[in-house]
Amino acid sequence: MIKVVKFGGSSLASAEQFRKVVEIIRADPERRFVIPSAPGKRSKDDTKVTDMLYACQAKAAAGGDYGEELEAIRLRYGEIIRGLSLELSLEGEFDTIDRRLREGAGKDYAASRGEYLNGIIMAACLKCTFIDAAEVIVFDETGNFDADATNRRMAARLEAEEYAVIPGFYGADASGRIRTFSRGGSDITGSIVARAVHAEVYENWTDVSGFLIADPRIIPNPVGIDTITYRELRELSYMGATVLHEDAIFPVRKEGIPINIRNTNAPEDNGTWIVESTCQKSRFVITGIAGKRGFCSINIEKDMMNSEIGFGRKVLQAFEDNGISFEHIPSGIDTLTVFVHQDEFMDKEQKVVSAIHRLADPDTIDIESDLALIAVVGRGMKSTRGTAGRIFSALAHANVNVKMIDQGSSELNIIIGVRNEDFEAAIRAIYNIFVLIQL
Repeated sequence: MIKVVKFGGSSLASAEQFRKVVEIIRADPERRFVIPSAPGKRSKDDTKVTDMLYACQAKAAAGGDYGEELEAIRLRYGEIIRGLSLELSLEGEFDTIDRRLREGAGKDYAASRGEYLNGIIMAACLKCTFIDAAEVIVFDETGNFDADATNRRMAARLEAEEYAVIPGFYGADASGRIRTFSRGGSDITGSIVARAVHAEVYENWTDVSGFLIADPRIIPNPVGIDTITYRELRELSYMGATVLHEDAIFPVRKEGIPINIRNTNAPEDNGTWIVESTCQKSRFVITGIAGKRGFCSINIEKDMMNSEIGFGRKVLQAFEDNGISFEHIPSGIDTLTVFVHQDEFMDKEQKVVSAIHRLADPDTIDIESDLALIAVVGRGMKSTRGTAGRIFSALAHANVNVKMIDQGSSELNIIIGVRNEDFEAAIRAIYNIFVLIQL
């Protein structure tokens, strides 16, 4: 069995954390390919190394002196190396970073050095091969990731390696220019490696024991999720659940490789398994609850709207022409409501309203702001009667007024719209009716 293991920034923030990671890797010889992130925060008031590198590049680009910032990064890695008692020097690497910054290296290059340096340290700890991600992660000249070229190159490079460390977050284009994924992109690198080596499992180690049914900032000590499908995770990630970078799902999903979210500080916990499909029933009807504030609704009314061919397209063209994407579109016989992000819409609202009138000729348009959307997700809802009714009942008892409810044809999720100020009360009410009542 081949396991690919990725460790997040909090798992590699200090020498003490590094030692935990090394013990985890050595405890299982099937953990053959390791993807490290850059050092994260050691405490609440600490700064991530990636942010420190961004600061260096910004000063360099402005022609300023970044020596103090670069020295702080050098000291940070020095502490890790000394704490691990390694015979390793990164002085040459820092000289190269300094030179490249003075030569005008961009943000992607600067940010990638955190993972690059941590990868060198990890390979020294494990006494295995270090592979620069720039050699195996392929981007095109416009900065878009090339999945097929990467898979071919990665598979060929790792075929001869029994154990290797590949730093996350970055790659390079054909000219050798460093390119990065979005923040949290080390998750994506781990997924790419797992696909290339046909891993049986992709373990993603972080500072929590998997996914929780609800946000712990709203629900004290929420129950954990044992197993979740890719589709359920996609729905929850889209609505704000952020344990795993959502783009990390796609490479492993193609190969049917499960992801196991684990806790570096509690390696005995089973964590959460993310799978394509499962016959295992959820402990509860719902798998998870997630949501976001800051939406507004544009309610369009027109008599006989349902019989007018192309009405919906005309309405959405008004949003498209103004560069605004929509979130949800519940509709009735003579009404259609479009939910959008309020911060994207506010400065363009009158342009959009004018465009809707011009293109679709509605009877009235009404805008409501300061709304929140909550996703209640679960594969168990499909085979359970009365789920929507229980949600309505729970919200009514919590004195929460429902502004919108929308259920997709898959019956995998129900989206509820409420006022911003009712957001947390609504989540607590839904959690209580589906989870607490069964504990």
